[in-house]
Amino acid sequence: MIRILVVDDHAIVRESLRELIELRNDWQVCGEAPNGREAIELVRQLRPDIVILDLSMSELNGIEATLRIRKMSPTTEVLVFTMHDSEDIVREVIRAGARGYLIKSDGAASLEAAIEALARHRPYFTPAIEEIVLATVIGGVPSNEETDFGHGPLTVREREVVQLLAEGKSSKKIAKQLGLTAATVQTHRAAIMRKLNISSITELVRYAVRNKIIEP
Repeated sequence: MIRILVVDDHAIVRESLRELIELRNDWQVCGEAPNGREAIELVRQLRPDIVILDLSMSELNGIEATLRIRKMSPTTEVLVFTMHDSEDIVREVIRAGARGYLIKSDGAASLEAAIEALARHRPYFTPAIEEIVLATVIGGVPSNEETDFGHGPLTVREREVVQLLAEGKSSKKIAKQLGLTAATVQTHRAAIMRKLNISSITELVRYAVRNKIIEP
């Protein structure tokens, strides 16, 4: 039985994926999550074989979630299921550890093929995405879990704080959500502003939108 965790911030998408997946007797949706943070907790509890997740989610975006899922549960494969097909985003997803990438406009046959491939721990990309992946491999794009990943010199924790700040959360709320002190969040915020050479939350939001950390 292949156990699959479905992660998307739209309930109708999760329901549709569940219906398609459970047409197969040997596949099971073992859980659902509306954002990356809940997905990580469910992966910790359930250890699914495959996680199907969107990229644009509140709390913790899909790229950050992929990085953490793969680090926490290396045997869990990640299949990104998104509307985004830009080269930069595909490269970031691959560097984060996902081995499958589908566009939401792809048909049900592609989803089935992707799950079958990942269940055997083999990568799956549609032809257009595969070209980008091959270019990334040939180009030798470096990978680093802590720094210089995806959005310049920010650390994993700083990128997490960027998303929450850009979503309008206060330092106090961020501290509570991340289990930090307010002073630590303020320190991260100051470091982020310095590294990105920006001076306001408005500029930070623009940065987050431009780099697909949040949706406009």
